[in-house]
Amino acid sequence: MIEKNLNIVLLLDFYGEILTQKQHEVIELYYDDDLSLAEIAAHAGITRQGVRDAIKRGEHTLLFMEGKLHLAKRFHNTQVALDQIDCAAKEIMKQCQSPCATKKIGALAQRIQNITHSLREE
Repeated sequence: MIEKNLNIVLLLDFYGEILTQKQHEVIELYYDDDLSLAEIAAHAGITRQGVRDAIKRGEHTLLFMEGKLHLAKRFHNTQVALDQIDCAAKEIMKQCQSPCATKKIGALAQRIQNITHSLREE
């Protein structure tokens, strides 16, 4: 459940502007502010069922857009690849201190090239 909540919050950051103002507002209140359906209903001046319907329609739209565009997935993959690049660069710096580092440095350089190449293909 927590993973789904985080996923919706992330998707809201990427695709929130395409939701209706009401959908965006209730999803934000529900996921970001952790308000109950009743609290949101009182705040928005609609029924609990109206809040639930707006949340479900908004979630559906967010998931649909991610299914078509994959922006959040690409962002995540880029972050993972950048972490890998950072680790490889740190390892190169560490290996440069060793007198017999040439072979290891070459392998790490190849690893960095592979990571950057995979980023360009996405």
